[in-house]
Amino acid sequence: MTDPHRDEATTLVTLASPTEERNPASAELDALDARGMVDVILSEDAKVAAAVQEQAGPIAELVEVCVSAIAGGNTVHYVGAGTSGRLAVLDAVELAPTFNADESMVSAHLAGGPGAFLTAVEGAEDDAAAGGALVQDVCVAGDVVIGLAASGRTPFVRGALQVARAAGLPTALISANPLAELAGDADIPILLDVGPEVVTGSTRMKAGTAQKLTLNALSTATMVRLGTTFGNLMIDVRPTNAKLVGRTVRILVQASGASAEHAAEVLDAAGGSMRVALVALLAGADVEAAVATLAEFPRDPQRVGDPAGIRSAVAALTAQA
Repeated sequence: MTDPHRDEATTLVTLASPTEERNPASAELDALDARGMVDVILSEDAKVAAAVQEQAGPIAELVEVCVSAIAGGNTVHYVGAGTSGRLAVLDAVELAPTFNADESMVSAHLAGGPGAFLTAVEGAEDDAAAGGALVQDVCVAGDVVIGLAASGRTPFVRGALQVARAAGLPTALISANPLAELAGDADIPILLDVGPEVVTGSTRMKAGTAQKLTLNALSTATMVRLGTTFGNLMIDVRPTNAKLVGRTVRILVQASGASAEHAAEVLDAAGGSMRVALVALLAGADVEAAVATLAEFPRDPQRVGDPAGIRSAVAALTAQA
């Protein structure tokens, strides 16, 4: 019996993407010495940030979609294969220690399963049916599906996006191909024009960097809008090691101007809650009052200028005093 997925995998694929073109700047790459190679690579990398900046509009649009979904109790799902999928996993798991996020908020799915993070699973990215089945298995109404595909054509991602759209879920695509085939399957296509790679077709390079920068901006802005920072200071960090315990105290010092000793004492009295400790320190109030007042100002992405509720709680306590 003929395997339709194997047919798709072995069919000659024509990739219409700048990343598949030869880069004239690196045409003689192998003839250069080490310094010459590094200079060429870094010179090309320097162009990536501008390519991502050009997509600031659709990235911001996607932030609003993700904020709305997570605030409503839903999940943002990253779906990818190869380098793109691994970058998605990296972004998702790093949100836990930084913003105290978990898989109910942002979850990453890699073609071939978790084991494919370290070892390539042959043919996994060519299985469109598997991508569609994944969405059917893990998504519910209101979830968001974001496909990552440097080439813009990965069948696994296509299957996921098409099933998601058919179910009425918001969809997006992050690709390094301005001519991405999958753009039509996404409500918000983010198409990063990074140009030819230094090593032709090696999308782990500029394309991967562009996707990482995009994910950085997307997830960070989303989490900040959800009230996980005070200014540019993390206030939901998980103090899971000595470095992070020290960071929590330092953040309180930076935010309030209190001594490290006093900040540590208040943090301890607050049961380790940075939010409570910060309000108490800024308002000059006791921990009990900070807890009660914060309950009146829970995190709210619709509270413009104060999604965390910290400023509002401090103002209320100060007015009472």
